[in-house]
Amino acid sequence: MMQRMRRLATLLALFCLSCFAASPAMAQSILRDAETEALLADMARPLAQAAGLSPANFRVVLVQDKSINAFVAGGQIVYIHTGLLDAADTANEVQGVIAHEIGHIVGGHAVMQNDGGYTKISILSLLLGAAAMAAGAGDAGAGILMMGQRAAIGKYLAFSRVQESSADAAGSRFLITAGMSGRGMLSFFDKLTAEMHRYGYYTTDPEVDPFAQTHPMSAERVETLKADLQKAPTWTKPLDPAIEARFKRVQAKLRGYVNEPEATLRLYPPSNNSVAAHYARAYAYHKSGYPDQAAAETAALVKSDPHDPYFLELEGQILLESGKPAEALAPLREATQRSNNQPLIAATFGHALLATEDDSHLAEAEAILRQAVARDKENPFAWMQLGTVYERKGDEPRTALATAERANMMGDARTALVSARSAMAGLPQGSSDWVRAQDIMMVSQTAMEEEKRKGRRLQ
Repeated sequence: MMQRMRRLATLLALFCLSCFAASPAMAQSILRDAETEALLADMARPLAQAAGLSPANFRVVLVQDKSINAFVAGGQIVYIHTGLLDAADTANEVQGVIAHEIGHIVGGHAVMQNDGGYTKISILSLLLGAAAMAAGAGDAGAGILMMGQRAAIGKYLAFSRVQESSADAAGSRFLITAGMSGRGMLSFFDKLTAEMHRYGYYTTDPEVDPFAQTHPMSAERVETLKADLQKAPTWTKPLDPAIEARFKRVQAKLRGYVNEPEATLRLYPPSNNSVAAHYARAYAYHKSGYPDQAAAETAALVKSDPHDPYFLELEGQILLESGKPAEALAPLREATQRSNNQPLIAATFGHALLATEDDSHLAEAEAILRQAVARDKENPFAWMQLGTVYERKGDEPRTALATAERANMMGDARTALVSARSAMAGLPQGSSDWVRAQDIMMVSQTAMEEEKRKGRRLQ
């Protein structure tokens, strides 16, 4: 029975990937997770402030890719691969990389272009459920479109030595201004230097991490960086223990989700009873289709801190995906409340409310999901759930509007156009929802016309 359930879960995941993935096969995936995004935001905020970047526009976006890489692609977004977080020994090392990439932003060095196509957004907290494959594309995804092959990264991110040195100097300045030690920046770049020399200065070998190739560290650059960082008063400043502890949790969570379960269990054996180890094993077991073991690891986490919203989120998710949506409501409701209605967590709570198939929960689900989509512009899964609410209420125009919103986010201009027109036909003219449907219709129509013009140019 358990084996059949695991096969069914795998088939469901594959089916949903084929249904919802709007990206080409080569495209990379943005990985959304409430806890990880909160940590990266807190780690990067002082650096962005030191650089004078707008808090409203600056973000760090996680890319699900095992290679060690980070890059910028226009705008005020730093992209970090899961592989880089896996390879780092401390949060301070990641902050050093972020500071360097902010140096590229401030210097206007980004060269990656949008070649078309769409990237999918995977919601880490949803794991094996159908919504784990919810796909979409927003502003955060624009910079990594069509960039699945590692060789392509070298093509787009071959910054000149002058730009790299400039980013070094700016990054070290941002670290110092933010009151952070530069030891992490130097130690992580030392790792890359060693790897670069191991494999050769430049190589087309796909096994060599892109960051080492596209950010080559010459001996002169290393010495200059050392001089700038070691003379700063912040060089000997202790690392932030709270940030470092949070980093170890997130690192373990991502390892459990991204890596093969066998590798996770070798790194975090059952004899390891740390919070990080329980976290890693919970995700590894859940990903592998072992709900009882995952639940036991999650119970240990909740016991260690009964009100931690991220532990409660995982507890609720495991119950939800184990076919117990009613039991999932309490932990997910508390997780939503204690996270200040964090949109990703709220969307999962809304999903659980709907999964009970109890119409008495529709009003609460609608309120939660409307708030989630208002606060998070890149969550196609939340729009899917909100559309389900409207469908069950018999509100066809708003069902069509939710479909249009999700299709627009995914880059499916044809579906967005048809759905927006359908929504406009049933909504009160001039209402806020009608105006929004009209906006989507106009944007989608323009996108389709542009695609036609491109097609004619290629003929």
